[in-house]
Amino acid sequence: MGVGVQWRAAGRSISSLRANRSSGLSHSHKCCVCALSRTRASACVATAGFLLILGVCLLYLPDPLTFDPSASVSEEDHAVILLIWTHPFGRYRKLPDCFELYQVGGCTLTDDARVYAHSDAVIIHHRDVATGTAELPPEPRPGAQKWIWMNYESPTHTTGLWRFEDVFNLTMSYRTDSDIFLPYGYLIPRVRTAEGLRNPNVHPLRGPSRADRPRPRLVAWVVSNWSESHERVAFYHKLSRYVQVDVFGRAGRPLPEDSGKGSVVRLVGRYQFYLALENSQHTDYITEKLWHAVLAGAVPVVLGPSRRNYERFLPPEAFIHVDDFPTVRGLARYLLMLRRNPARLRRHLDWRGSYSVHQPSFWAEHYCTACRAVRKTRGSTDVVQHITRWFHSENSITTLRDYHEGHL
Repeated sequence: MGVGVQWRAAGRSISSLRANRSSGLSHSHKCCVCALSRTRASACVATAGFLLILGVCLLYLPDPLTFDPSASVSEEDHAVILLIWTHPFGRYRKLPDCFELYQVGGCTLTDDARVYAHSDAVIIHHRDVATGTAELPPEPRPGAQKWIWMNYESPTHTTGLWRFEDVFNLTMSYRTDSDIFLPYGYLIPRVRTAEGLRNPNVHPLRGPSRADRPRPRLVAWVVSNWSESHERVAFYHKLSRYVQVDVFGRAGRPLPEDSGKGSVVRLVGRYQFYLALENSQHTDYITEKLWHAVLAGAVPVVLGPSRRNYERFLPPEAFIHVDDFPTVRGLARYLLMLRRNPARLRRHLDWRGSYSVHQPSFWAEHYCTACRAVRKTRGSTDVVQHITRWFHSENSITTLRDYHEGHL
């Protein structure tokens, strides 16, 4: 795809875009839901802490939702060109109009490599350059051009990272301590949604009602990548000794319809619990599996990073962590008890009426979020050092104070 479609949003040629740019904005970092220290205090105290920290930390999300009319007037004067070096995994997708979809102005997206010399930033998908599907852009890079490392795989499935030390200027991933942070999903307080935020990927949640009929089935698991070496498969084998687990995907029953997100959510909506089991356990690696369960109104049973890590994104009662129980048999007994006790089950669902879920669209929203970050960091060309050590590290942001003291 050429660049012609994208120039319409900016309303001017490349040369005029570049002639009217300003520079020198400071490098900023984004942060989301910070960690809550998990104690044995009551659920009410833990929930109150989550609500307080969530309210503060939402200020630091990339927030492609907020529409600021005054900003849209001046953003053209600071427009930037973002080059998509390769479409992730070689799958072509039409580039979005960032202003039309997310009210992010001043961004011109292109996948035309001929515009490389005029681009303010190049977004590079790790898997494509690591596997040799694509080469890195040519050196030397033009002027103050930034290279953005984008990756949404876990460290276990991120190969060859050592080859890219001191190469990139910004990182973009699901980790809260990325330069450009956009997770697989996050919660938005319902009052915030009602204040006029517009985004097709925001879904209001409905709390439980006493009039709701009990869901007919107990536990579902949708899995496409089955490996006996995965911890999640070992967990499934243990759990299935005590409760019926309906498995869908390549390793189980076929998914209905098109097997897209909507189809999975409808399927999970028949179940009380959903196994949101990650293929590997790493800091902040919490994928769409969790959010499918939340959207479907099923209680997620999670296997991934620690409970404390999940509590950056959800109230503590919103999920059941496999580490909450000393044995898988104990977890199974708890699930069966909840099935017989609707009042206890509602404790895991009552929080829902206060929130909406935002699930970013791959990859349109990522490009627009990155483009806005480039505008805000104009003039900064710092190089990312120790990218391998950082991405494989177990520690992430613990508090807003720690984040700002370390990064600003």
